[in-house]
Amino acid sequence: MNNVSTIARIALTLAAFGTLAATALAQPKIPDSHRINGFAIGCQAYTFNRFSAFEAIEKTAQAGGKVIEFYPGQRLSKEDPNLKVGHEGADVDAVVAKLQAKLSEHGLKAVNYGVVGISKDEAAARKVFEFAKKMGMVAVTTESADAINTIEKLAVEYDIQVAFHNHAGDYANPGYKVWNPLYIAGLIEGRDRRIGACADTGHWVRAGLKPVEALRILKGRIISSHLKDLNEFGKRGAHDVVFGTGVSGVKEILDELKAQGFQGNISVEYEFNWDHSVPEVTQCIDFVKAYGK
Repeated sequence: MNNVSTIARIALTLAAFGTLAATALAQPKIPDSHRINGFAIGCQAYTFNRFSAFEAIEKTAQAGGKVIEFYPGQRLSKEDPNLKVGHEGADVDAVVAKLQAKLSEHGLKAVNYGVVGISKDEAAARKVFEFAKKMGMVAVTTESADAINTIEKLAVEYDIQVAFHNHAGDYANPGYKVWNPLYIAGLIEGRDRRIGACADTGHWVRAGLKPVEALRILKGRIISSHLKDLNEFGKRGAHDVVFGTGVSGVKEILDELKAQGFQGNISVEYEFNWDHSVPEVTQCIDFVKAYGK
């Protein structure tokens, strides 16, 4: 079955009935001071997973970003090799304080946390939201669809958004569903407007989906994006390239996000040339800076 044609066909049906477009997403505000050309653009720290979180902050600032999205498990710094970013353990408050000081030093704001598993158990899930709240983040990114009821309850309580992320998938593997924007549309339908999607455009391209079509399926419910441009379409082995030089249609993606009134964060998650990617990441952020000019 062709992923693109099937998605596009069903998307037209959804659009006709206004499935998701009827409710606009209520998004906690990312300050204008941390936007570039109208977009809250920065990096997913996983781009720099060969380095510490402190180095990820430094490299994000060097590349011209204004926001950062952390992921669980990255070592905090060379000076504190035993501390890790995340919501677990007795050192969370110390990690938060050190991260906040480093962010302030480089003029960045932490806006998102993930991709992180969220348990159906409320006490365990609450630790994720507590960490995000202490960090002043506006959102958490997850793939824990089975915990949707717990997630919704805590999203409302903490006034923190939750975005369902997609890796690459296909219809031959029914056990993994969140790759499909139609599944996410159904999952979040009727839920609190703090619940939405993290649009990983690279994984959609690897899955043979056109990002613009997927974004339109999720219209009004896009919380964040892991924005990527890839060198090949529909190939699991495709890799990141500088925005505007690949097959993803980054300009069209930005056009669609702007048309939807998107106010969330865009994370450059550059998963190539791992040890020396700052020049490419800089060019990606420069592409967003120059968009529409």
